[in-house]
Amino acid sequence: MPDDRFRVALSGDFRRADGSPAYPMFDLGPLLDDPDIEVAYVDPVDGHLPADRLAGFDAVIVLVPRFDAASIPADGRLALVARFGVGYDSVDVAACTAAGIAVAITPDGVRRPVAVAIITYMLALAGRLVAKDRIVRGGPAAWPQRNDHMGLGLTTRTFAQLGVGNIGLETLKLLQPFGMRLIAHDPYIDPAAVAGLGVELVGLERLFAEADFLSVSVPLNPETRAIVNADRLRTMKPTAFLINTARGPVVDQKALAQALTEGWIAGAGIDVFEVEPCPADDPLLRLDNVLFTPHSLCWTDECFAGIGAADVRATLAVKRGQAPTGLVDRSVLDNPLWQARLANIASRFGC
Repeated sequence: MPDDRFRVALSGDFRRADGSPAYPMFDLGPLLDDPDIEVAYVDPVDGHLPADRLAGFDAVIVLVPRFDAASIPADGRLALVARFGVGYDSVDVAACTAAGIAVAITPDGVRRPVAVAIITYMLALAGRLVAKDRIVRGGPAAWPQRNDHMGLGLTTRTFAQLGVGNIGLETLKLLQPFGMRLIAHDPYIDPAAVAGLGVELVGLERLFAEADFLSVSVPLNPETRAIVNADRLRTMKPTAFLINTARGPVVDQKALAQALTEGWIAGAGIDVFEVEPCPADDPLLRLDNVLFTPHSLCWTDECFAGIGAADVRATLAVKRGQAPTGLVDRSVLDNPLWQARLANIASRFGC
């Protein structure tokens, strides 16, 4: 009977309107080929997954929709929320833990792609790529303008990394051949993590003041919300660039627009926004010293394949009655509701 199978829900944005996969590189084969697993799509309502549509499922893999307390089914069957990515601000982790539901993210899948995205921004900003592209499109009459857009050499320049977790550390590793000075700030880092990378750990004040390129790679939480604010932006060099690939609200967007307009900093690379999609009339979008991408610079076939594989592994681990890797809150493992749910799954599938 279908109800005896391990049922996996995918948020509806994983498929196109015609029913075809939105991201074919996300290999669902390991789930679809397992006769004990049933896969179904669940469409969100007003941007969040409703509890009634998730009843009867053992696991859900979520892309964009929110999963909050109102998403938790009353039947007590759901054991896993697997977030498609590394950010989890769209999931109410505390509510899930209290209900005995594990929340898993995919650090291995995003580590290299996001680090590459950060370096892509750095190179594009340093080389004045957008301005020079516009010059060529302007025809021969515009070519003399290239004299006004001299690039910034990287050797000996200071790259400042705010947040040295999964992505920040990978970025610092990839920067090794560039001959840059590397500084970083993370109050939770073990200094051994950057040993041998030539990275100097500094306070927030020095990080902002000394940066030629400042990359933000922190999760969104009360501690990091607006950590990049007007006061800190004012301490940066007028030749410096800000790169944000983390979450929009970690940067005070109004303050950033002012900083870019008044020349506190030279420019920015912004992949994430306070409101997404970013409204077309946002003052930030009128500026020509900013390079924008729609929260997708790291979206590559490699990235989505890696994220998808990690979510599939987490799902299969739960089906085997095991705790998945990538848990956001490991205290769920001590929750009797989680333990009973996992034991039930193990007994159902003979693990």
